[in-house]
Amino acid sequence: MKVVTDLAACRPAHHPTVVTIGAYDGVHLGHQAILARLTAMAAELGCATAVVTFDRHPASVVRPESAPRLLTDLDQKLDLLAATGVDKCVVVTFDVERSRQPAEDFVKEVVVDCLGARAVVVGHDFHFGHRRGGNVALLQRMGAELGFDVLGVSLAGEDPTGEAVSSTRVRALLAAGDVDVAARLLGRQHEVRGTVVRGDARGHELGYRTANVAVPDEILLPADGIYAGWYERPDGKAHASAISLGRRPTFYPEATTSVLEAHLLDFDGGLYDEAARVRFSARLRGEERFESERELVDQMARDVDAARKALA
Repeated sequence: MKVVTDLAACRPAHHPTVVTIGAYDGVHLGHQAILARLTAMAAELGCATAVVTFDRHPASVVRPESAPRLLTDLDQKLDLLAATGVDKCVVVTFDVERSRQPAEDFVKEVVVDCLGARAVVVGHDFHFGHRRGGNVALLQRMGAELGFDVLGVSLAGEDPTGEAVSSTRVRALLAAGDVDVAARLLGRQHEVRGTVVRGDARGHELGYRTANVAVPDEILLPADGIYAGWYERPDGKAHASAISLGRRPTFYPEATTSVLEAHLLDFDGGLYDEAARVRFSARLRGEERFESERELVDQMARDVDAARKALA
């Protein structure tokens, strides 16, 4: 997949495109339904496929006080888009100036002048541009004038309930710790990426060494609790893990920040400073405060056994 970040240097290729536009946070089943229609339409028209997305969530600029935490960072989103077979991805820098750009100007600059679109495929309730002035109806009016077709697609995806699949819905599931249903809507297990940092070494003292993974603040973590999941190292090898996500109330009753710690099953090696990918397979229990270190260690043993069984 070719990634374009400089709009000033972007000009329509000799090969026309079918374009989709959106934040594409999570690249979930609803997004995948749009991308499937995009690919099918491009094949019918003999065009390349292109995704227009943003370097950050637009809400982080337009309404930062209520912007959602993200399901995927930019690199992860690009990885997921590339895996769908999309030919090109245009990453638009979304800043205050861009947030004030009228929808009509955005279409002319990006969809027409940059990509030479023959068709545009978006969610049926898609909005864009200054004050969300752009929608499917505006795209259709402009398409009739500028020579591209427009298709609005439902985000139902393959959700068996028929309910629309949305990033907002996935976030709500993760916030409740329901990583299983979230995975069904994502089409994969929820993954977070970060760097292994030095912690307080308490896991080593308790007999269960853990990798303390620092995840960027803008990324959404599931609800605090104990999970079974997978830790993937830079070499691509995934290790079954018991994952603790929480404030560790047994030792830090006043803590306000959650910490992500992964205990890799049957692994003994150094992990500090490496890039880690952590995937959540199943929630085993909520976070608890124990009266003694012995009670905690006994529970950790049970958690490791439960994680092993869940991942078998």
